[in-house]
Amino acid sequence: MSVQGILDVREIDQTLVSYIWIYMKWRDPDIHWDPGDFCGIEVVKVPADLLWKPDVIIEEMREKDKAHQSPNVALHSNGYVQDVNYLTVVSTCKMQVFKFPFDVQNCSLSFKSIIYTDEEITFKGIHNDTVLTNWSHEDMGTQYEWLFLNLTVNTTTLTTPYGLNQSRIVYTITMRRRSALYIANFLVPILFFFCLDLASFLISDSGGEKLSFKVTVLLAVTVMQLILNDILPSSSDRIPLIAVFCIGMFGLMMISLLETMLVMYLIDRDSASEENQADTGLNVKKWTHCACVCNVSDEPPSELLSVTKEDKRSQLMEESNSLEKLPEEMSEAVKALSLLLSRKEERKPDYWTRVAKKLDIIFFFVYVTVSALFLVVIFSLWIHAKDK
Repeated sequence: MSVQGILDVREIDQTLVSYIWIYMKWRDPDIHWDPGDFCGIEVVKVPADLLWKPDVIIEEMREKDKAHQSPNVALHSNGYVQDVNYLTVVSTCKMQVFKFPFDVQNCSLSFKSIIYTDEEITFKGIHNDTVLTNWSHEDMGTQYEWLFLNLTVNTTTLTTPYGLNQSRIVYTITMRRRSALYIANFLVPILFFFCLDLASFLISDSGGEKLSFKVTVLLAVTVMQLILNDILPSSSDRIPLIAVFCIGMFGLMMISLLETMLVMYLIDRDSASEENQADTGLNVKKWTHCACVCNVSDEPPSELLSVTKEDKRSQLMEESNSLEKLPEEMSEAVKALSLLLSRKEERKPDYWTRVAKKLDIIFFFVYVTVSALFLVVIFSLWIHAKDK
């Protein structure tokens, strides 16, 4: 067998669509002739239906081949029969996408008989791996997204569930994904979004533009995750590194968004305290004005005291004393309120704003450090990890 083209690799379905060339040769002991008796004819082409053919199948094949099969076989004078065909094979292939899009896939095509045992049919490879690989490289017409690396052949004996031993020959196609398109269309845009998130620290925290900008960037990363979900198979043994990369970027940007919300909350707290102080100062002025008005009260006029009766003189004196104490109590309340305001003013203005700015600077350096470490670890795994 040699590979003529890799037409498609469907990761979500875990199938391989390949175009292969198959050459089979076997000996029929009942057919032979002397070329000298027949004008030197050594090879004749006869319809395949006239001769016995081995019932060979491909175990991984999932769809019937629609390519046109050759109706004839070549019959040699020494009894050997040659059958050559081109097949478009849709076969299953367990995809290992841990290192996607830098993954290397190994897909096998196993040829065996349906009912014959290894005592009746034994498969053998005519050429070694190097020859088959060179043939495939020379005849390769279509590769699309995948780059063909090599083709290996291995002969084994399979024990069937009903106790028979059958011969089997396995061809393994090794191919590597062309990752340039995924780098340009997926990885680089996410890194660009991350750079935009870093640049958003330069936006002022006083308005809502920074918050809305970060939310927009976070939603863009979410869209990239949805696109990735349509590519990768859900039955993968391990979480692909690219999924970890997307989740990590999403998590970092979400933490950055939460930090922005905290900073804006602290700044708004300063604004709210300034408004409260303004309202309290207005109330103090009102209370002071009331106190001043009350202080205007003087002793009752002598004419009024002379007109009153003598038995009520003591009652009027008591009322006069109570009126004199009322302004004093209001004055004490105003002094206490002024003292409370002075204590509040001991804290410097815009205190929470300065705290928010310091927190923003510290978080920026921590954010950059953690992000750099995360990216270094992810890309190191992409380069050195084994895709099992």
